[in-house]
Amino acid sequence: MNIKVKLKLYPDKIKGLEKACKISLEQTGNAVLSDIKTSQVVPKDTSTLENSGFVDTTGISSGYLRIIFDTPYARRLYWHPEYNFRHDKNPNAQGLWMQMYEQGGEKEEYMKNVFTMFLKRNSGGIIK
Repeated sequence: MNIKVKLKLYPDKIKGLEKACKISLEQTGNAVLSDIKTSQVVPKDTSTLENSGFVDTTGISSGYLRIIFDTPYARRLYWHPEYNFRHDKNPNAQGLWMQMYEQGGEKEEYMKNVFTMFLKRNSGGIIK
């Protein structure tokens, strides 16, 4: 039994998909950051910590990005969920506010679904 396979690659389509992946990844990062803010899970007093959040895209060519909260006390508040956070401004304030997006977290599917939606939109009809 012989099987013949003919494969034709389209480099411009592949480059388009790579570009769509990078754009979709950045859009997903922005969507997750926005969801963090609307979920009201970041401890809030004067909004400095919440407003310091941004998406770092320096590793996007390697397929990753980082969401950073850049204040001197962000690390201390993040890694200590036992603190008694005030809930008058952000009712869901907590430590470890990013863990719900990690593998096994309650919003893990959110990131996958948002990335898929953006990739379909940005692929120019290649992905349906």
